[in-house]
Amino acid sequence: MAKSKASTYMTAGEQIAGAVFFVIYLLVLPFAAEPIFDFAGKLLGTDISSGLRSAIYYYVLFAVTIIIFHKFIARTSRQALEGIGGAVKAVLLGLVALYGLNELVYRLTNLVMTNRTNLNDVTISAQIEDAPRTTMLIVIFLAPFVEEVLFRGLVFGNLRAKGRVWAYAVSCLLFALLHVWQFAVVHQDMAYLLLMIQYLVPGLVLAWAYDRSGTLWSSIALHAAANALAVLALA
Repeated sequence: MAKSKASTYMTAGEQIAGAVFFVIYLLVLPFAAEPIFDFAGKLLGTDISSGLRSAIYYYVLFAVTIIIFHKFIARTSRQALEGIGGAVKAVLLGLVALYGLNELVYRLTNLVMTNRTNLNDVTISAQIEDAPRTTMLIVIFLAPFVEEVLFRGLVFGNLRAKGRVWAYAVSCLLFALLHVWQFAVVHQDMAYLLLMIQYLVPGLVLAWAYDRSGTLWSSIALHAAANALAVLALA
């Protein structure tokens, strides 16, 4: 059965290296990346454009993810090939669930927070105008791959052994936190954290796709498809 295949978790080495990378990715890089690029620009005597910064940032994340988790990615790829029908079904059902539930959550959130804009969407929209091809590459391919390996593969996959509810709750909350916490800190307004609600549904559905199909490629494909549709709406 496809569901049982999701019980193939990461090795101890992957978990340790992944945990270190995850903490840096979630808590350090959102604030450290810009100073690092500024410093690099001064050393090189040039101004590194925002589009190039984003491309370098996500290519490095992608490369590090491959280096740390290459064996896990190989295992989950074999699972995808063995259960391709279940993987495709999980993606299609996930898209239906994602957009149906998202519409409801967005409407409820707007009733509660009429004066708060989702700054993550604003940032992506600005990046599309500045560097459309680079932004689409990041949003549709690189970001979904990195985020799914970390949030679903690392967090959800390894916590699921301790309990399914616990795995869903923690992975969803961390995924939602990733998209809003830096804006709350920068603007010194913790009310922005309430926008986490808008990311709980995607986190839940993406974890379900992985859990249901037994391969991480289902959640990666679902994430990529959802982002592609969102980019079309923002463009």
